[in-house]
Amino acid sequence: MSFTDKTLQCCDCNATFTFSASEQELFANKGYTNDPKACPTCRAARRTQRGDNGGSMGYRGSNSMGYQGTQRQMFPATCATCGQATQVPFEPRTARPVYCSNCYSKVRR
Repeated sequence: MSFTDKTLQCCDCNATFTFSASEQELFANKGYTNDPKACPTCRAARRTQRGDNGGSMGYRGSNSMGYQGTQRQMFPATCATCGQATQVPFEPRTARPVYCSNCYSKVRR
């Protein structure tokens, strides 16, 4: 497929920007089907605001709960199976067992 440069208008700042043929090819290789709505400057500003470090689909500057730019509070606990000291992202209650990540993966199966 042959790509040619396109001139687009940014939805944030209304500036025109060029969506180059090489960028279009990159987007196509990644499986993106839509043209970008924002110019590179506005996209970079959004990433900075989100705390996005430019990584792939994994860790993106937020914790696994999706809270952007905040650190997850961890609580100390003792694993109910092996007795190992661990940390969990919730405040443990005495009525429910808490597991380290190794034991939890075994219990979850």
